[in-house]
Amino acid sequence: MNGFTRRLTAAAIAIVTAGAVTAAPAVAAPTRCAPKRGTTSIAEPWGQRRLNLPQAWRLSRGAKVTVAIVDSGVDVTHPQLTRVTAFDLTETGKADCVGHGTAVAGIIGGARLKGVPFAGVAPEARLISIKQPLGDEGDLGRLALGIVKAAQLGADVINVSIQASDQPDLRNAVAYALAKDAVVVAAAGNVNKEDGTPAPAYPAAYPGVISVGAANSDGSVADYSNSMTPVTVLAPGSDITSTWPGRSYVEKENGTSFAAAYVSGVAALVRSRYPELNKDQVRWRIARTADGASGTGSGAGMVNPLLAVSTIMASDEVALAPQEPAPLPADAIRRTPPEDALSVSITLWVALLCLAGVLLAVVFRFAVPRGRRRGWQPGHPGEQT
Repeated sequence: MNGFTRRLTAAAIAIVTAGAVTAAPAVAAPTRCAPKRGTTSIAEPWGQRRLNLPQAWRLSRGAKVTVAIVDSGVDVTHPQLTRVTAFDLTETGKADCVGHGTAVAGIIGGARLKGVPFAGVAPEARLISIKQPLGDEGDLGRLALGIVKAAQLGADVINVSIQASDQPDLRNAVAYALAKDAVVVAAAGNVNKEDGTPAPAYPAAYPGVISVGAANSDGSVADYSNSMTPVTVLAPGSDITSTWPGRSYVEKENGTSFAAAYVSGVAALVRSRYPELNKDQVRWRIARTADGASGTGSGAGMVNPLLAVSTIMASDEVALAPQEPAPLPADAIRRTPPEDALSVSITLWVALLCLAGVLLAVVFRFAVPRGRRRGWQPGHPGEQT
């Protein structure tokens, strides 16, 4: 199957409860560790040009973000992968005997080197390699164990470039990682004519996971990209160039595995640029800033790193808007006392009584002397007063 994306069988199932996973039996060491030979002469990958990574790097390079790669291991001797911390769940050593994990790691976070035309999407992200079996018959138990291990190590982003069937241990492992606020990115899966009726691939089809389909260089959905899996976004997946064991590179690789790696790198850019965003907000931002659907299996369209790290979303505008001034304290302004109706009424009556008293005083002042002069007799017409 293209892109080394393999179906896994439940040969050994891990039990995931309360964040604990019981280990599966040890895997026998391979008799030979010899991935195919790589090349040392490469050109700039089309995916790197298509995603306009140098412009996105002006805003974010993935610093202070940890990306876990649950895969076949990583060749940490590669000049662009020296910052990788490796863990082994297979009891076979940390070496990448397949090459798949090294290629995925390079796409996600290969460091920039002078004179090398290839670099990872998030070249300053911290990478963790969690080696689990990857071959024609993988181990579903160790895949689940690897996802839980990544979450326990504090991974901000977990890349799972593997397709499997829906199993309780895998479902529980993904739920555990999401509960730890990890952004889980998974390949939508590869199909071919011999597969018969395609079925959704897991963990990509689980709710909350960023499911990634593969795109060709013209932006169309690759014919091997599994459209039965609900796709969140597309990313470059055909004719891929990346790092390879033996301090070399690989070209012309195909698969949704590599498309998922591109999106994991973008998730690292977003988490570095906006550390306050949770896993759901990161997933929403990546989907909302994609280039738009282009047919069945394309989801929101081609992932757009520059827009993902630069676009101001409605929720961001609220967060960035200046705060309203704090209201004045209740006692800052003296309130006018309420009108006392009784006092007003008493005052009015007192005023009226005073006026009446004044009038009576005037009357007595002039009328009483006249009355005395007349002997209190009525006056006559024409009488001088």
